Amino acid sequence: MQEARELTILDMEASVEHMSRGTVRYCDTLLIVVEPYYRALETAGRMAPLARGLGIPRVYAIANKLRDERDEAAVLDYCARHDLEVLARIPFDEAIIEADRSGVALIDYAPGAAAVDEVRRLAERLAAQG
Repeated sequence: MQEARELTILDMEASVEHMSRGTVRYCDTLLIVVEPYYRALETAGRMAPLARGLGIPRVYAIANKLRDERDEAAVLDYCARHDLEVLARIPFDEAIIEADRSGVALIDYAPGAAAVDEVRRLAERLAAQG
């Protein structure tokens, strides 16, 4: 008999407050969304060691809003220097903005968008980890 698994996903604002309050203390996996901007990178650089200090077994980065190779390189380089594995690389896409303006989920607005495909691959990879 296969044992039932529970999955809870929390979407929290970009802040180290969750770490200091222990909100994420019992997580198995923490995904830190990293954008190719200085403040976003620095926040990720502070969050990763705090998460590890709380004993979260899997801490990963998700590169987000990548416009070009320079954006991708900036995130990958920063994450490599902070021992933070990048699990997904989500491209910047105007369809995301338009879907948000329309009040529609991106998967419904543009199901073939590259961002949708990348998030689907990420979900499959996480599910396979158990």
